[in-house]
Amino acid sequence: MPEPRESRLLVVAIGGNALREAGGVAAPGEWFLALERTLPPLVDLVAEGFRLILTHGNGPQVGDELLRMELARKMIPPLSLDLCGAETQGSLGYAIQQVFGNLCRARGLDVPVATIVTRVVVDPKDPAFARPTKPIGPFYTAAQRSQLERQEGWALVEDAGRGFRRVVPSPRPLRVLEAEMVRRLSEAGAVPIACGGGGVPVVDSPAGYRGVEAVIEKDLATETLATALRAERLLILTAVERVAVNFGRPTERGLDRLTAAEARRLLAAGEFPPGSMGPKVEASVRFVEGGGREAIITSLDRVQTAIDGTAGTHIVS
Repeated sequence: MPEPRESRLLVVAIGGNALREAGGVAAPGEWFLALERTLPPLVDLVAEGFRLILTHGNGPQVGDELLRMELARKMIPPLSLDLCGAETQGSLGYAIQQVFGNLCRARGLDVPVATIVTRVVVDPKDPAFARPTKPIGPFYTAAQRSQLERQEGWALVEDAGRGFRRVVPSPRPLRVLEAEMVRRLSEAGAVPIACGGGGVPVVDSPAGYRGVEAVIEKDLATETLATALRAERLLILTAVERVAVNFGRPTERGLDRLTAAEARRLLAAGEFPPGSMGPKVEASVRFVEGGGREAIITSLDRVQTAIDGTAGTHIVS
């Protein structure tokens, strides 16, 4: 018989935009203000007796950091992408840890919160390494593109008619190296923060684990962690209340409930773009196919009603 799932354990993925105002470069001090507005619904879940494990995006923040490094390139050597990911895991994790801990304290909840800089193993033979597709960092001119391709060996593509951006591989996550540490913290009553920005991608080599220049989809890394921890439910938070088909068209229709098979068919039909809702739906399907009871995709302001079953999109086996 398979081991029972943890019924009160929720693995919750928070989007990177929860830490910033819409558009523009956010000053780090603004992260705290944004989190004070967005995190209270998750504190409510702790008050109800749920054990939470939090993950988060870092796309906007990594973009800001890459821009800072570009502006300072003549004075300070830029960080490699794995170090940049680890740096934002630490800084964003600290901001979430600080705000979430203070909100719990204000509610009289004695809950430790701990950030873990998380490594995620990928396959060095993953086809993604031969076809980089994930745009990161600032925009460059055509002249800068040629220089960077020659000097740095980067791949750059035109993006949104605003110039050229670097693209990097986005390999599949295989396992989370710190999953056991996350489990122990959770069982001890803490709220761990892990897999920030999808975690730092590493490959297993004869000399040990080695960071690589790549970006892992945060939602897929979250699913990998949730499945390893045998969580019963996965909660993916985004900017909209539910997943929709024909999004942005007059025939747009929100979806309350999908089976994994139905979701896979819609993915194959191109209903969920790879740059937005696609990874969230794919992660949800992988989770329930791996034994999870359900994955819920919804917005932060609908967390409670989504848990109760009256909001969000619920993907089930």
